[in-house]
Amino acid sequence: MAKRTYSVREYQAEVAALLPALPVAVTPLAGCRGLVLAEDLVAAVSLPPFDNSAMDGYAVRAADVAGAPVALPVADDIPAGRTAVRPLEPGTAHRIMTGAPLPPGADAVVQVELTDGGTEVVTVNSAVPVGRHLRMVGEDVVAGTVVLSAGTVLGPPQLGLAAAVGAAALPVRRRPRVLVLSTGSELVEPGRELEFGQIHESNSVLIAAGVEEVGGVAEVLRFVPDDVEEFRSVVAARAGTADVLVTSGGVSAGAYEVVKDALTGRGVEFVRVLVQPGGPQGSGLVDGLPVVAFPGNPVSAALSFELFLRPALLGALGHRSVDRPRARARAAAAMTSPAGRVQYRRGRHDSGSVEVVPVGGPGSHLLASFAASNCLIEIPEDVTEVPEGAEVDVVLLD
Repeated sequence: MAKRTYSVREYQAEVAALLPALPVAVTPLAGCRGLVLAEDLVAAVSLPPFDNSAMDGYAVRAADVAGAPVALPVADDIPAGRTAVRPLEPGTAHRIMTGAPLPPGADAVVQVELTDGGTEVVTVNSAVPVGRHLRMVGEDVVAGTVVLSAGTVLGPPQLGLAAAVGAAALPVRRRPRVLVLSTGSELVEPGRELEFGQIHESNSVLIAAGVEEVGGVAEVLRFVPDDVEEFRSVVAARAGTADVLVTSGGVSAGAYEVVKDALTGRGVEFVRVLVQPGGPQGSGLVDGLPVVAFPGNPVSAALSFELFLRPALLGALGHRSVDRPRARARAAAAMTSPAGRVQYRRGRHDSGSVEVVPVGGPGSHLLASFAASNCLIEIPEDVTEVPEGAEVDVVLLD
């Protein structure tokens, strides 16, 4: 029976459907970086929560220093953290530190550089207007307002804001648990000496790094030989322990295609996607475990992750946008592409440049050129020749 054929967009939807939205868990702030807020965060307190000084200096009534230079008795010291502050009497000053509460009656702060720094009597050398160097309650955030909306990706500034309004934990979609399994009896762990006919296994490292970059937790399973029954036993043993199993290798049309042989008829469909590289693909459910099967050539596996699994994981995490940013640029060299398939060539596109430079050829084994690239050049299925200088779509990876 002929394999089903999918466009890139159609197959992206197939993989995304395997990974529904992940459960929401209230998570301490330290574990939230890079995750997506599942519910609006309402400020429990205002920022600032009280009127305070923006400078080290002296809290005064502006009218009392209008005729500067003037000397004022220093009636109190107010360090940051003071919880009880006595009012400022007319004709006096309170020495005050940055962030300390403004005493009732004060309407300005004179920075210490405009004074002689006195501790009992201070000479103020310059007049200041009402409101100078003050941070007023609610100036930044008013209690009861939404400060972070659902769908916000939580980076350092957002987590800092959450802490500032009193949130110790946030409701986020939990990190996806991804099992990564590379098949092939020819594979050898990096660091071991190779014998003739062997290669170092790199796909699981590449895929696991991609999973963790988007906020997932990857567990690498090493190594499963080209044995159907052993492969099936590994998959069966891990059903229910992860959100998705990702395999690489064993999905093409040749002999010893262990993933295809083990999972055909068991819930995984092996199909052809109109893309180069990465045409042979597989996906489905095995004992309730979502399985996504990539080709084994390193660039095919890398591109398959970029096109199919990365956006699915981001969607399950609650991201509003799951696509890489794009740009238009002029090709710095001519390229060819097979008819009927979208080709993704590796390239470099520097910020501000109008050109994109192809890096390496189209081969699915050219991992060094992929590592030297910062973008993908997308050539549509109806284009077979791209002349030098032609405008092309560029998918930005950095």
